Amino acid sequence: MRRPGFYEFFCGGGMARAGLGEGWDCLFANDVDAKKARAYADNWDAEALQVGDIHKVGAADLPGRADLAWASFPCQDLSLAGPGAGLDGARSGAFWGFRALMETLAREGRGPRVIALENVVGALTSNRGGDFVAICRALQGLGCRFGALTIDAAHFLPQSRPRLFFVAVHREMRIAPELIATGPSASFASATLLRAQASLPRDVAADWLWWALDAPPLRNVDLSDLIERAPADARWHSEDETNALVAILSKGSRAKLDRARTKVGRQIGAVYRRMRPNDQGGRSMRAEVRFDGVAGCLRTPRGGSSRQFLLIIEDGALRSRLITAREAARLMGLAEEYKLPARYNDAYHLAGDGVVVPIVRFLAANLLEPLLMRQASITLAAAE
Repeated sequence: MRRPGFYEFFCGGGMARAGLGEGWDCLFANDVDAKKARAYADNWDAEALQVGDIHKVGAADLPGRADLAWASFPCQDLSLAGPGAGLDGARSGAFWGFRALMETLAREGRGPRVIALENVVGALTSNRGGDFVAICRALQGLGCRFGALTIDAAHFLPQSRPRLFFVAVHREMRIAPELIATGPSASFASATLLRAQASLPRDVAADWLWWALDAPPLRNVDLSDLIERAPADARWHSEDETNALVAILSKGSRAKLDRARTKVGRQIGAVYRRMRPNDQGGRSMRAEVRFDGVAGCLRTPRGGSSRQFLLIIEDGALRSRLITAREAARLMGLAEEYKLPARYNDAYHLAGDGVVVPIVRFLAANLLEPLLMRQASITLAAAE
């Protein structure tokens, strides 16, 4: 039996490809970012890679008919921390270029059998829920039935990174009954998703599916397992720099630091700096730290406040530094042999903008592959 083929849109460094694994064939990959594309080419066969704007990709550029189209489209306009432009924004609006391309393929009889979308959970509430409805309508208009799941990377890796995943299937596909649930899963349906789904117009909700997935196994890796004691590429802060970071900790974070100092063994805290309102009516830099064995969500390094720092307590000493590019890659589930860009910002950007590899593998093993195996067996039986 042939391996399933896929198109990977907004491919970045190929994290969806890494998660799908060797059992899949990449037929086409696309990203507009030349730096990420270079990382993709360094790690994968770049023959299928096309660098450029999604709006300029034509159906003729895509070979054959893919079993899966994966699209982790830009999140900046949908993010709760973003400008709030939603799907009308210049970045997240790239979704419509993807949708138009899928529509053309459908007219040609080449529409992918399964479509998977990934984005921030802010897509559930942006434009007062209108963007969520628009995505659902777009999938419905492609002749699909669809459902969504909210999955946090913390199920798999020590990083707090909740994301929204849509999985849509073409109406021609027969779905194994065990893949459809009668209601939402407690593990993969946040309260926000439940509210968004309940607010869908009746005609759109008619094509909604709740996917049946077992809860993932308990995570067995902690942040300390991924953080090196003496990484060669790390620049440790001076004592003054560490003290300056501690000085801007919020009251709650300072209490967390004080408690961590009383514990035995190496303690690692993940720190983000953020602008917060102050007592004078303006905004000041504040830092938040967590010592629960989980990193904060990796973000793209557009300004110092988006970079993640580490506070490390060992042998009574407190030190601090930026998280390294390799440590960030580990938090996304990338293999040690994955070739990262040489420049720190480029490598951190690639990681912060990517999709978590073990989540893709989990979805592939528990939903995407069972969907397609059922279809393959039906097609084979019909041919016989």
